[in-house]
Amino acid sequence: MTTKSASAPKANKTAKSAGKAFDKDTYLRWFKDMVLMRRFEEKTGQLYTMQKFGGFCHLYIGQEAILAGMITAIRTSDRIITGYRDHCHPLVLGVPAKNVMAELYGKVTGTSKGKGGSMHYFDKQRNLFGGHGIVGGQIGLGAGIAFADKYRGEDHVTLCMMGDGAIRQGILHETFNMAMTWKLPVIFIIENNNYAMGTSVERTSNVHDLSTIGESYDMPGLGVNGMRCEDVHEAIAMACEHVRAGNGPYLLDIKTYRYKGHSMSDPQKYRTKEEVEGYKKQDPIESVRDTILKNKWAKEADLDKIDEAAKKEVDAAVKFAEESPMATAEELYNDVYFEKDYPFEKD
Repeated sequence: MTTKSASAPKANKTAKSAGKAFDKDTYLRWFKDMVLMRRFEEKTGQLYTMQKFGGFCHLYIGQEAILAGMITAIRTSDRIITGYRDHCHPLVLGVPAKNVMAELYGKVTGTSKGKGGSMHYFDKQRNLFGGHGIVGGQIGLGAGIAFADKYRGEDHVTLCMMGDGAIRQGILHETFNMAMTWKLPVIFIIENNNYAMGTSVERTSNVHDLSTIGESYDMPGLGVNGMRCEDVHEAIAMACEHVRAGNGPYLLDIKTYRYKGHSMSDPQKYRTKEEVEGYKKQDPIESVRDTILKNKWAKEADLDKIDEAAKKEVDAAVKFAEESPMATAEELYNDVYFEKDYPFEKD
């Protein structure tokens, strides 16, 4: 068993804070967004153990700074695609918690009418293209979305997110080659939480600095402290500027940590409790809370109210999901791709 230290691993090329001063509104948004993500996932974990919904369930607890920092650095028209740890992506994009919860329950009031569930969340209105259960399957799709935007001459950036385990898939190398050759407007983001299920980064490859894996394609890469919203925002904003200028893809190795198991069925025997507690000392919610209090932008009571509001929103989401109807059998035939008068051979 490989046990990692409690401090974030160092990359050869790691983003340094540019010292940009973020304002009060930004910090309060980060706090509000992260608290909602945390409370939603805590409740989701409870509901899953109560067998309120089935399938697999992968929680985002501990990784919230990535999405909070991302959302303040991108445009609303930019595209997002990710793997199956995807409940919080729609939340930060503005999907009401009740519709996210209903989707987990498999109810028709979910954003995908309950057809996506926990692992395949999709919201076309907010440019969220999944939620993908196949490990690494979203990598090629992310480049395809970026290709379509470039082909149409549209000014969007695709943020293609994946775990550190997904980068071991062969599709990554084929995609990197094509994306750099065609200078596609895509940022490849590794949500590097140190473990591919229960296997550490050190045991999956001789290359431990994941920001360098695109170098053979001349793809620039950068390591980022994913426990700080500030660092994530600055890195993604920089990468977006690089991509929008027509320079092609950028790779970000955003180092984070999940406090819970890979999935709800994970016994977590591959790491120690001391390691987990060590990372919790870097908790992004507490870091943002401390900054807000230090600058006297809010009082403890104000932040407690934000937290209570998030809990109430999640409780209301559960009630909504519980009371929403299940789909009828006829729904199986809706939203299935069909092309009228498609030429096919008849018997």
